[in-house]
Amino acid sequence: MAKRLPFDSNELMTRADELMAAASNRYRITVQVANRAKRRRYEDFENLDDSLMKPVIRAVIEMSDELTQPEIISD
Repeated sequence: MAKRLPFDSNELMTRADELMAAASNRYRITVQVANRAKRRRYEDFENLDDSLMKPVIRAVIEMSDELTQPEIISD
């Protein structure tokens, strides 16, 4: 039986592409996504939240939602 994912993988790829395209520095945005995912992992662990979405996926989605806030992706 296949596991149902809580997100559309095509949408995730589109969001990640948009995030990378909007960033002036690909390395920096990658590090920001990784740091946010790391924070989320510890927050989820502390709250014992059994989320089906992995922290890095959640970080990409959150950060792509925040593209309207330039301080997220600026140098």
